[in-house]
Amino acid sequence: MRSERYIPYVLILPSVLFLLFLFAWPLVEALLLSVRGSGGQWTLENFQRMAADLYFRDALKYTLLLTVVIVPLQVVMALGMAMLLGGISKGRDLFLYVWTIPLGISDLAAGIVWLSIFTERGYLNSFLQGIGVIQQPQLWLSYETPMMIFVAVVAAEVWRATAIVFVILVAGLQLIPKEYSEAAEVFGATPWQRFWKVTLPLLMPSLQVALILRTILALEVFAVVVALGGRNLPVLAGEAYYWYNAYQNPGVAAAYAVIILGISVVATLLYLRLMRSKQDGAA
Repeated sequence: MRSERYIPYVLILPSVLFLLFLFAWPLVEALLLSVRGSGGQWTLENFQRMAADLYFRDALKYTLLLTVVIVPLQVVMALGMAMLLGGISKGRDLFLYVWTIPLGISDLAAGIVWLSIFTERGYLNSFLQGIGVIQQPQLWLSYETPMMIFVAVVAAEVWRATAIVFVILVAGLQLIPKEYSEAAEVFGATPWQRFWKVTLPLLMPSLQVALILRTILALEVFAVVVALGGRNLPVLAGEAYYWYNAYQNPGVAAAYAVIILGISVVATLLYLRLMRSKQDGAA
C-alpha cells in the first residue's frame, strides 16, 4: 500500500525529465548566451546588436502582424468547423478525419505546397490565364510584393494549423453536458443565444488553451515564411536562424529567441488574465 502512493510520481517522471532536458535546459542556456559577451562577461551587447540589425524592426512588425491576423482567423474557422461537426449525425468521423489531415503536414511541406500555387508557373497563374483574367504569368512572391507574400503566408498557416485549434475545440465541446443546451432550449433560447450564453462560456477553458498554443506557435513561424518569401518577409525566428547559421553569431540569435520568449510570456499572461475574468463573470 505504501508503494502505491509513489505510482503517480513514477508515471509523471518521464514527462518531467523530457521537459527538463529538452525545454528548461535549452531555455536557460539561451538566456545565458544572450547576455554573455565575446569575452565571457555579462553584457547587453547582443541585444544592442539585435536592435541595430537592419531587419529587426521589420521582423518584429511582420511577426506581430502575422500573429494578430492568423490566430483570430484560425480560432473563428476552427470554432465554426467544430460547431458544424457537432450538428452532423452521419459521416461525422469522415469529416473529422478530413479536416485534421493538415496536422500530419510539416511547416516546410505546407510552404512548398502553397509555393506551387503562387509561383510564376503555379496553379494560380494557370487558373487566371485559363479564364482570361491575365495574359501572362504574374510574379506574386517577390521583394516588390511583400503584401502578397504576407497573404500567402497567412493562407498557408491558416490551412496548415487551423486543425490544431479545431481538435482542441472539438475535445472541449465533448466535455460540455448536453443538458445545459437542452435546458436553454426549453426556456425559449434561440440557437444563437444558446451558443453565446451557454456553449461559448463553457468552452472558454479550451479556447484559452487553443489561443495560448497557437499564439506561441505563430510567434515562432519560420519554415512557411522561408519557403514562400525567404528574407523578403523577415520574421523573428528567421532572423535568429540567419544570425546563428549565416553570421555565426549565436549570441544575437539567442537574443532574438529571448525576444520571442518574452512576447510569448506576455501574451500568455494576457490570455490568462482576460479569459479568467470572463470565466469568473460567466460563473
